[in-house]
Amino acid sequence: MKKLLNDFFDRYFHDEESLILLILLAVGLILLVLIGEILAPLIAAIVIAYLMQGLVNLLLRYGASARLAFFFVYTLFISLFAVMLLYLLPRAWDQLRLLANEIPKLLRDWQATLVSLPENYPTLFSENQVETFIDGLGGEVGGFGQRILEYSLASLPNVFGWVIFLVLVPILVFFVMKDKEDLVLWAGNFLPRNRPLMIRIWKEMDEQISNYIRGKFIEVLIVGGAAYLLFIVLGMNYALLLSVLIGLSVIVPYIGATVVTVPVAAVAYVQWGIGSEFYTVMIAYLILQILDGNVLVPVIFSEANDLHPVAIIAAVLVFGGIWGLAGVFFAIPLATLIKAIINAWPSRVQAKTPDLNE
Repeated sequence: MKKLLNDFFDRYFHDEESLILLILLAVGLILLVLIGEILAPLIAAIVIAYLMQGLVNLLLRYGASARLAFFFVYTLFISLFAVMLLYLLPRAWDQLRLLANEIPKLLRDWQATLVSLPENYPTLFSENQVETFIDGLGGEVGGFGQRILEYSLASLPNVFGWVIFLVLVPILVFFVMKDKEDLVLWAGNFLPRNRPLMIRIWKEMDEQISNYIRGKFIEVLIVGGAAYLLFIVLGMNYALLLSVLIGLSVIVPYIGATVVTVPVAAVAYVQWGIGSEFYTVMIAYLILQILDGNVLVPVIFSEANDLHPVAIIAAVLVFGGIWGLAGVFFAIPLATLIKAIINAWPSRVQAKTPDLNE
């Protein structure tokens, strides 16, 4: 056993840099678990600044000065942030509140459909089964409403935290973008001077994650905007709310599109029932998802993320279980980071010296 452990450490931790990197990763993980919520504004600012840096580099390649590129990109960020905060979110919240008021009507329609099941399918359903199911569903809905009320009351103190978050993030983004070089130089002082492993990991991670994050940002805007126009043309209620949900759903491949189908179908059913309009909406939504997966994604993403679907779903489950909704959104970048570390990690394989006498 001792020889096995010695061989393992000699193979994967034979140099100083690999040990330092392992310690840094462990410390970073502990800090995220223990004080991740406290550091959330800083983490969000770093991610946004990293996202904006691609546009800054593009302007620099076209001859813009560093100061002009910085102020243009930051002004664009503040404008988008203000539009989202002052226009998009309030309207989406109003539509969510109106949709919540439609839930009783939806439940009544479903109840009427359930009551007719014994008459239409007497061999499959009995009246007692349907009545028991309706009573149980009513109890669950009542309990769900009570839990929503309790959660709303308990979350009132968090409103102040959200206000602080929304104020701090634009300020932190400004300083992270403005003093990027100084911050990188300061962080580099804590790393070994000779760090080829960390450089290899950073290059692979930067190549894949930068492509992924910026590509997903563009995909969210295009898919969300297309869904909004589609629902407006079809005359569907809650078009803005549903388009926001559909846009955000592309962040989580496979799972997001499946989950958001439920509210789209529910709203279409409440508005029109089962009919030609309902099928038109669902077919149009299906076509939108097909075009997104087979046309838009290959065009936007110049580099393949090269993650197996099983790895993507596992990452969503693991990081979502640890950090909730934030973990779901950042699951694929985190999985890409882990993949980059595994690919770049040094491995010293002790080859057997061939016997020349054989």
